Parts: sequence; C-alpha cells; structure tokens
Amino acid sequence: MKKIFVLDTNVLLHDPKAILNFEDNDVVIPIYVIEEIDRFKKELSELGRNARMVGRMIDEYRSCGQLRDGVEMETGGKLRIMFTNRRLPAEMGMDMKMDHRILAVAFELKETNPEQPTIFITKDVNLRIKADALGITAEDYDTEGVTADEIFTGTITVNLSDEHIDSFYRDGQIPVDLLPDFEPVANIFVHMEGKDSEGHSALGRVDPEGKTLHSLLKARSGVWGIQPRNREQTFAMDLLLDDRIKLVTLAGKAGTGKTLLALAAGLHKTSEEGVFQRLLVSRPIFPMGRDIGFLPGDIEEKLNPWMQPIFDNVELLLNLSRKDKRQGRSYRELMDMGLIEIEPLTYIRGRSIPNQYIIIDEAQNLTPHEVKTIITRAGDSTKVVLTGDLYQIDNPYVDSSNNGLSFVVNRFKGRAIAGTMTLRKGERSKLAEVASDLL
Repeated sequence: MKKIFVLDTNVLLHDPKAILNFEDNDVVIPIYVIEEIDRFKKELSELGRNARMVGRMIDEYRSCGQLRDGVEMETGGKLRIMFTNRRLPAEMGMDMKMDHRILAVAFELKETNPEQPTIFITKDVNLRIKADALGITAEDYDTEGVTADEIFTGTITVNLSDEHIDSFYRDGQIPVDLLPDFEPVANIFVHMEGKDSEGHSALGRVDPEGKTLHSLLKARSGVWGIQPRNREQTFAMDLLLDDRIKLVTLAGKAGTGKTLLALAAGLHKTSEEGVFQRLLVSRPIFPMGRDIGFLPGDIEEKLNPWMQPIFDNVELLLNLSRKDKRQGRSYRELMDMGLIEIEPLTYIRGRSIPNQYIIIDEAQNLTPHEVKTIITRAGDSTKVVLTGDLYQIDNPYVDSSNNGLSFVVNRFKGRAIAGTMTLRKGERSKLAEVASDLL
C-alpha cells in the first residue's frame, strides 16, 4: 500500500532532493512550506542555494501537470502541493502559525485518506511531538539511519594467541586471516589481547587493501612537541601522519585532543617533512549569540572570536612563553612564513586546493552537502582532516546522526584512502574531563 509523506520546510532545506527519497510513495508539500522556502531564496548561504534548488525542481514537475492534483515522479509516486482550511483542535491554540498550518495539512490527509497511511516528516522535535498528540505518525528525516552512538568508531578489540602476537612484534605485521571472527575493514585499528597470558597485547592497523595487519607509525620525538597520551590518540596520530590516507575524520567530545593532534601533524608534514605546501585550517561560523555583523572592526577582527580556538592551539604548539607574547610573538609568525593559513569556510567554496593539508574544525555543524562541497575542493596530493563533536551541534538544520561529519564517516567506511577514529578520553585537564562527564 502506498503511503503519503508530508514534508516540512526543514527537510527540504536540509536535502533539496528529499522528494525523491520516498520510493514509489506519494509526497505532499504544503503550500506553506513553499512560502517559508521563498524567504531563503535570496540568501547566499547553503540554505539559500537549497531553497533555489527546491524551487527549480518543483517548477520542473509543474510543467508536467497540475501540482494540486499530483504529478508523476520518476520514483513512481506523485508529487502534490496542497493547502487546507482545516483548523487544528482548539487545544493546540488559536494562533495558526506556519508550523500549525503545515501540521493541519497532514491532519486533513490523515482524516480524509484513512485507507492510506499518512506520515509527517520533519526535523523539528517539537513539531513531531505535536503531531503525535494529534494522532499523526511523525518521523525524522534520516537517510543514514544510524545514531551517533552507532557511528563507526574505527577500532575493534580481538583475542589472539600469544604466539601470533609475538609474531606481530617480530615481523611488524600478520595476515588478517589469523584474526578470529574478524571481517577486514581497510584502515581499522585493532587492539590485540593475548588469550594465554594477561597483559600481553599489541596495537595495529589493517592496511588500505584490507589484507594485512601492520604495526603503527612511531614518531619517536613527538610531533611538534606533542606525544599521544592514550591509545585513541595514538591511533589518530597514525592516520594523520600516513600520507596514503587522504581523508581523516576525528570525532570526540571537547578536550580529547582532536584539533591539537591534527594541527601538530599538519605542521609536521608542512614545515618539517615538506610533504605539503601549506596547512589550511578552517571552521564553520555558527554564533551562539548575535551574528558576525554585530561585531566591531573589519572582516579579520570580526572573524577572530570564531578562529580563536585555532589560534590558541597553534600558540600552544609554538610553546610561547608569557615573555614571548609580550614581545609580540604569536601564531602570525607561521602565517607570515606561508606555512599556515586560517580562514572561514566561506572563502574555501569554489576553490581548487592542491598539495595542502586541510583541517576543517567543528565539522559536525556542516550539512552533508556542505561537506561534499569542501572535500571535492581537494586537489592533487591534498589531505583533508575533519574534526568535531557529534553531541555539540549549533546548526539547527542538522543533528547528531545526519550532520556532515557522521555522513562522511559512514560513507567512507572501508575505503582505502580514508580512516576514522573516535576519541573518548579527555586530556585537556582533570577538571575538564570530570566536568565533561558530570555536567
């Protein structure tokens, strides 16, 4: 039996092609959604681009028939634009704001088409609750279908005989066939624990071909003064220093060292090994208060508050003393030398960036389309590192399971050129770690 899916505004702004993702079922877009989308079409942001794309797609279907009656889509379902005079129950309030008008369309379809299931699709949690109170089936729009807790972590623990672990230490590698009940995944990290004696263990990573388990890269003197403090950081550094891995994703809560490790590895690869011409660091701008236009100064001064976490990490790596700072030394030394460039994502769009080490911080605030746009900027010999906290999202149009960071982790799992690691242990300070767990 075909279903009727009623789409909310935020679904189309999140994914302009959402109408094509419901198989052969019918899709209804309330006219009030079109009105809301119309407000975004002149913006130069990602929302503006998505709004314009939605308008063009619907207009193409309009040329094939009357949208109010339903137009056949290539999926086998029909696309319909609908409005209603139906009012919600008085208990919902007398104010028929846009959210309530959109909900009223789903309410009418449910009552007038009892033989056909009506499902309201929205990314608005409160609107899903209201729909449920009205007896309307409501669901989130989640094409990935994976929660943040189910995201691929990049590591696994296996039990192995002491003999095989000794062989791994001796030769630096063993065939993955020796690992029991293990399905090889390219670039996954393996913690091997001995079956025969307690405390006998080893760490390794499956090679990009998925055939051999290799020992990890070792940076004997550290990387820009940074030594991994735990197993997960060791795994992350192994990915960051491996030139064969062109895409690295690091997820973890605040204080786990994601950004610091990425910066240290990037500076090592650019300034010491010369593998890349420059380190490019960027992050999306999502203010927790008033927008950038309210801040005083020129564009550089306006951007400083958002880029300050990057500046702080770079100055930590430079090991600047209070006296050095008083004398004017800062992260700008590296910028003046051309080794590092720090800029907002707005300036990256549309560029082709070859032979650079790119770090995108706070990638959890990006939409899947935005992160695709950024990664496809990577030119020849460029490495891209995405870092972020899946539980600290400021973008109202994404959540912990369908943001750009988790999207990339899922899609690139098992690819030879990509690796991921989830960092769980905080290393910023004892206070920060306890606060992160308790507050």
